[in-house]
Formats: sequence, C-alpha cells, structure tokens
Amino acid sequence: MPLKKGSSRKTIRKNVGELVKTYEKKGKIGTSKPKSKKAAQKQAVAIALSKAGKSRKKPVKKSKGGAIMTVKKKDGNKPVKIY
Repeated sequence: MPLKKGSSRKTIRKNVGELVKTYEKKGKIGTSKPKSKKAAQKQAVAIALSKAGKSRKKPVKKSKGGAIMTVKKKDGNKPVKIY
C-alpha cells in the first residue's frame, strides 16, 4: 500500500507502521535491505518524515572539558564561541 500524504503525527505514525510491516514481510524497505529490525525502524522513520516534508532534529553534542573554539568574524564584530 502506498504511503499517505500529510504531515500530522498520526499520518507519519501510520506510514512508519506500514514501512515496518513491509520489512517484516519482504525483508526490505524499498530497494534497501536493513540488517536488523531496529535499523529498519530508523530507516522507516526517516522515510516517513521525508515524505511529510519534516526532518528529524539531531541531538546537540556537548564538548567535554572546554574544547571551545573562538572564531573571528570577517566584519570585525565580537568573536563567536563554537562548542
């Protein structure tokens, strides 16, 4: 069954479920063959969010022990700290 259009959580959830079902039946999602069910779930989420026109936010990695870089701007304003 084709994926549904829409960007609501309900639609995305149904699309993820649909993709996982096809993985369980055929062993592949589209043309790719994820090795584990967890990998298939992650890929299904990515496909469903892409279809909805949304993207998953990646967690921000915090640096350990003060590995902070300061970068000077070209226009001469204050330097910016990058974590």
